[in-house]
Amino acid sequence: MSTRTDTPAPHEAEERRDTRFFGQPWPLANLFGVEMWERFSFYGMQGILVIYLYFSASEGGLGISEATATGIVGAYGGAVYLATILGAWVSDRLIGPERTLFASAVVVMAGHVALALLPGLGGVGVGLSLVAIGSGGVKANATALVGSLYAEDDSRRDAGFSLFYMGINIGAFAGPLLTGLLQENEGFHYGFGLAAIGMGLGLTQYAFGRRSLPEETREVPHPLEPSERARYAAVLAVAAAAVVVLALTGLMTAGNLADWVLGIVSVASVVYFVLILGSREVSATERSRVWSFVPLFIANAVFWSLYQQQFTVVTIFSDKRLDRDLFGWEMPISWVNSINPVMVIVFAGVFAAVWTKLGDRQPVTPVKFGLGTVVMGVAFWSFLLNPGGEHAAPLLLLALTLFAFTMGELLISPVGLSLSTKLAPARFHTQMVALYFLSVAFGTAMAGKLAGYYDPEHETGYFLVLGAISVAVGLVVLALTKPITRLMAGVR
Repeated sequence: MSTRTDTPAPHEAEERRDTRFFGQPWPLANLFGVEMWERFSFYGMQGILVIYLYFSASEGGLGISEATATGIVGAYGGAVYLATILGAWVSDRLIGPERTLFASAVVVMAGHVALALLPGLGGVGVGLSLVAIGSGGVKANATALVGSLYAEDDSRRDAGFSLFYMGINIGAFAGPLLTGLLQENEGFHYGFGLAAIGMGLGLTQYAFGRRSLPEETREVPHPLEPSERARYAAVLAVAAAAVVVLALTGLMTAGNLADWVLGIVSVASVVYFVLILGSREVSATERSRVWSFVPLFIANAVFWSLYQQQFTVVTIFSDKRLDRDLFGWEMPISWVNSINPVMVIVFAGVFAAVWTKLGDRQPVTPVKFGLGTVVMGVAFWSFLLNPGGEHAAPLLLLALTLFAFTMGELLISPVGLSLSTKLAPARFHTQMVALYFLSVAFGTAMAGKLAGYYDPEHETGYFLVLGAISVAVGLVVLALTKPITRLMAGVR
């Protein structure tokens, strides 16, 4: 049985009014720290991944085509968010969210070690698979654990998620800077090794503070019956065997990985919505809230289809079009991936303060989602201001573009994390977070797929069309604000 209740017991209420961490509960500091180091390793590795794949062997890379490289990066990114299903299921059915988070972080570190030590595409396959599986578990459960620190009606919740998001971006800022420097001076595998060290530091820090989390986070909400274990183990074995067969027969290749991930995410998303909406354990109010998430799910997928091109199109743009000269010194390509995180660090606190100050007067969630999607489309249109030519785009223009990325992100991403915990039915708490991440998975895989159509020499149509789609979807969500809010049944 789930131990989650809408009204916490008196001692739980007292704990949740803890204000020792910038006005937030003290356990948030530990989750802030482990997620910071996990993102350091994640984005540090991802900042050099696509160029490792398409750089020539003489430059230390693997020399595959840019279209295949971006497809691999998109498929991997989508697989990370797809793996949140597995992480949520293990949490809800086997060992609880707190233990799942710790075990997943260990798997992430093993993946970075594999990337650092194993050569060629074999190392990429093993390393990215482990990082994807582990990161999926970290993402779903870290978010759920943050949500566990607050009562449902606690007005600090969005501000707490914004601070948590700041921790993510401190790691995302430092990771590409340091791995990029090592990659430039020592080689790609040294950069991957630093990512492994960062994850090790995060694990150590978390181990010392994990007992401060609420006791309910170590309980299993919906335990798996012993009689069901063999059946689920067989399903897992069949799925693993199917992947091996598809790879050996050539049906699944490096070039079409993004297509496979998109297909799997699409099916999984429909199945999850049907499962939750059709469950007899979901009340009418909870079902209405899940329905409200459908248009927001679509908007979120569109947003991330553009946003996640930071690691594909924006990286290629920075390699081929950006003037990276800084007073006679050429900035490493991966450093552009630190521009957005530092902006989030600066402005996340501002957004948190604004939402806290406004309280119940802040815009409702559909408005935030709609505005975030519109801003993302405008950010893509700003690429059209590029003067053209090889290494001619000024760094200031890219910085302004990424500023627009940041504004869209802060409107939609931390709010989406918070929303998934507020709309979640009691028996599908962590799995509702996984459903949110499925929308990000679709967008991330689509970002890799779309990047295959990007041509630095003919980019006007690319940025124009994708920007227009995002703006249009955002405007539709804004127009539907009232009916979506009614379906949310009291959740703002």
